[in-house]
Amino acid sequence: MNKTSHCIYCKHRLYQLGDGMVKCSVCKKKYSPARINQIKNILDAFCHDENAHSASKSLDLSYVGVLNYYQKFRRLCAQYCEEQYHQNRSADSQYEEYLYIEKSKRGDKSAIFDAHNFLTFSYGEKVYTLLMPSLGMFKQQFVADNLEEIYHKEFSKFMRTSKIIKISEHDNAITKFWHYFEHFITAFKGVSTEHFPYYLKEAEFKFNTPLEKRSEILEQLYFRPTV
Repeated sequence: MNKTSHCIYCKHRLYQLGDGMVKCSVCKKKYSPARINQIKNILDAFCHDENAHSASKSLDLSYVGVLNYYQKFRRLCAQYCEEQYHQNRSADSQYEEYLYIEKSKRGDKSAIFDAHNFLTFSYGEKVYTLLMPSLGMFKQQFVADNLEEIYHKEFSKFMRTSKIIKISEHDNAITKFWHYFEHFITAFKGVSTEHFPYYLKEAEFKFNTPLEKRSEILEQLYFRPTV
């Protein structure tokens, strides 16, 4: 029995068509097995932390095409993380606030308004992140009122507090995720505010999910039958 004998979407029997395509006997979906394998290869590269540029070269595909798939996978990561947290969270979940600024901007006082502020909840050895509203909306007002220096001092105190937390509770899931996230995000050399939430959820998914399970989970989500 070959690997295309059952539908990737509903697992029912497939019929081979004369043009090389296959068609499901139940859900009636028609698709190319070669295309499905290509998507699986892109997904595998994503799960192994291969960036889109590298994956496009190794798979001999267009960079834009691979990047589009990566964005779809990140949305699936967000969906999965949301479902897992609501299914498995407990009443004794802990959380801490975290502010992230790109390392190249940390010496610039005005860059505090570019910070990404998110809460990190722990449940067991897993985490869930919740992105807070951007500080950017307040920048013009703080600058106009000459409060930029004051705000920067308050931010600096928060960063010192965060450092103390990391040192004193270095073994908990929250601080482990923070360290993981800092390493993860720097590989992208800058992420736009628009796309940051999806990269954050990608990091959350990969932190929570063993490498050997990532592709399996995302494949199930990507090829899940639509109602």
